[in-house]
Amino acid sequence: MSYNGSAVAVDVRAFSSADGATVTVARFRAGQTRFDLHVGTQDPPTSTAVPPDSGPSVSTSEAPLLLGAFNGGFKMSAGAGGFEVSGQILSPLMTGFASFVIDASGAGHVGVWGEGLPARGEHVASVRQNLPPMVIGSVLSPNIDNATAWGSTLGGGEEVARSALGEDTAGDILYAGSMSALPVDIAGALVAAGAQSAMELDINPEWVQLALASSQGAALTVGIPGQNRPADQVVVGWTRDFVTVLSAQ
Repeated sequence: MSYNGSAVAVDVRAFSSADGATVTVARFRAGQTRFDLHVGTQDPPTSTAVPPDSGPSVSTSEAPLLLGAFNGGFKMSAGAGGFEVSGQILSPLMTGFASFVIDASGAGHVGVWGEGLPARGEHVASVRQNLPPMVIGSVLSPNIDNATAWGSTLGGGEEVARSALGEDTAGDILYAGSMSALPVDIAGALVAAGAQSAMELDINPEWVQLALASSQGAALTVGIPGQNRPADQVVVGWTRDFVTVLSAQ
């Protein structure tokens, strides 16, 4: 499935793992898309106001350009990394942690903070960190089969809703999500889709969300089969942080 007409700014594929999990991977093309990191009404905690394009709902300036949105990472109380939004550091950034870096132009990059990110001379606008990397150099983390290394799950199960974010050699950003998968399933799907680096985002059914529009500014639809959150969650507002995907054209 492709979006944004012939420009193909966004395309979606489903990957099946050896253990039967199905993972949805959405690719957001470099140069055709840009990103905004948003805070939620409850998390991360904020002590000062943030710009409208960083608030807990899609802003009026973003709406006509909106191509999609996806969930962020763990709550700040989990201690899984830092958070910077529109130049405001809400939680200190941590060297060695997997990071989604958004620069002043809206371009996104996935890698390890202090180990290649930010790039020399890059004007960083926002950063979302979450745990050590799942994938570096197209190689899965040595802890990928240790489910406990990737967060606490509801009921203690290993096959739960999971999401992750990666980047390929073209600079495209890849979002992976499933309502029932192991960490290796999510990371493996991203590598199969071409990701050279990847980080885990949030897990458990209440927090995994992908929403996509059929064209820029159109109504959002559910991106992951069976996801709990409605497609318009980011439009009406959310308690948790999220990322909007906008047309760069």
